[in-house]
Amino acid sequence: MRFDVVINGGRVLDGTGAPPYRADVAVVGGRIAAIGRLGGAEAETVIDATGRFIAPGFVDCHAHGDAAVFDPVVQRAALRQGVTTFVLGQDGLSFAPGSAATVAYASRYFAAVNGPLALDGPLTVGELLGGYDRAVALNTAYLLPHGTIRYDVMGPSPDQASPDDLTAMLRHVEKGLEDGAVGLSTGLEYLPGRYADAEELAALCAPLGGLPYVTHMRAYGQRAGVGMTEVMDIAERSGAAVHVSHLHGPADVLLPLVEEALGKGVDLTFDTYPYLRGNTILAMVVLPDSVPGAETDRALEMIASDELDAWWPTLDAVWPRLTVSHAPGMEWAEGLTIVAAAERDGSPPAEFCRRLLTETRLEAGVVSARPDEGPEGEESVRRMLRHPSHTGGSDGIYVGGHPHPRGFGAFARFLGRHVRELADWTWEQAVVHLASHPARRFGLTDRGLVRSGFAADVVVFDPAVVGDRATYEDPRTLAAGVDDVLVSGVRVLAGGELTGATSGRALHP
Repeated sequence: MRFDVVINGGRVLDGTGAPPYRADVAVVGGRIAAIGRLGGAEAETVIDATGRFIAPGFVDCHAHGDAAVFDPVVQRAALRQGVTTFVLGQDGLSFAPGSAATVAYASRYFAAVNGPLALDGPLTVGELLGGYDRAVALNTAYLLPHGTIRYDVMGPSPDQASPDDLTAMLRHVEKGLEDGAVGLSTGLEYLPGRYADAEELAALCAPLGGLPYVTHMRAYGQRAGVGMTEVMDIAERSGAAVHVSHLHGPADVLLPLVEEALGKGVDLTFDTYPYLRGNTILAMVVLPDSVPGAETDRALEMIASDELDAWWPTLDAVWPRLTVSHAPGMEWAEGLTIVAAAERDGSPPAEFCRRLLTETRLEAGVVSARPDEGPEGEESVRRMLRHPSHTGGSDGIYVGGHPHPRGFGAFARFLGRHVRELADWTWEQAVVHLASHPARRFGLTDRGLVRSGFAADVVVFDPAVVGDRATYEDPRTLAAGVDDVLVSGVRVLAGGELTGATSGRALHP
């Protein structure tokens, strides 16, 4: 039999947790056709994997590539880490489903996170997924964004959802699931998701049918108990499986909460990224809850007035921890801390921040150092990723001139630092956490394993070389050690370079 692709001479990490074994892997028609000693098997494409591992493609459980995935630079950055699937629609805010006004709101409010989409509303989940399918080199899966749905029904209102509101939101959820969504996401520190209560969220989880409720909780770090209590309440009310996004903070606080939820029968998983700093919209970090960030004009009026005069001095300890990542119209500030940018601007940090928010119309983004940054924080990261409920997620943001390096290095860092250097995982455990476990979680039952009949998302990497090279100072540096990648059976990365193939599929559960 002649194959489309044969990968020869490597050691297979099949995703089951079994130790690596020597085998060749053959692909036909986008599927894995044979695994074993295939000798002189003929194929249109032959990849020599001598000295390298052959593994299933990694699933980035938390990626903000909703618009950026169309950029070849982003595709190459992901593939160079072995990532073959982005799970999009994170934090309750993305481009579908919604009217033209809703799509415009999600685009504006999350501009520093998701970037601009070259499609106007109205937009259904099916239309958005259709725009991804076979148009990019990565697979895409999509979560229904609760905040987008709530805005489409209730606008920026902080009110409790009425029965009619819930009915309308449920229609969006049910239709989105029919269109192929792999779960429901919330962003309970963002707007308008912040206004939802557990009753509303549990009602919207009812149709999920085993797919996960994926949540950016209402609180993290030392206050994670607040967020996890609500997670357990929603799970108890709805029976939904739960996946907690970027579960960061002190492990002594977080791990008992995870065990408590599991002990109560909650079907719980969570993702983390292997860094201590975050990246988000500046407005969320620096503005009090009294400022209606979902209403840009009103928020800007408050920022320009004296209404917040007593608030700004409370942020004196925060300014040194913030580095500007995205500043449209003020690009000179990108890569500088708020303190350094203020000095260059000749103004106090609070005044510069007000200017930055105003001139970007709240679209500025920042990389934020957490108070727990240091050896204790690093140890917490290591303890969290060793938990069996953990999956990998980059929380990658690709917008702006100086983004967080995690989008360009997280998965390579998992392999290079946390497997090869620190031995937090074995190689076979790493593939479970980064490929098979997340594929199962999102209902992608024909992905995540190197197994005959499975979709041929396959990564070939050098265990002696693989690692991240992106830093906070130079965040767009590509990772090393992953040179050959198949997506849906097509070679999309060869010798570390894009082949130009766009075989990525919009995946349905």
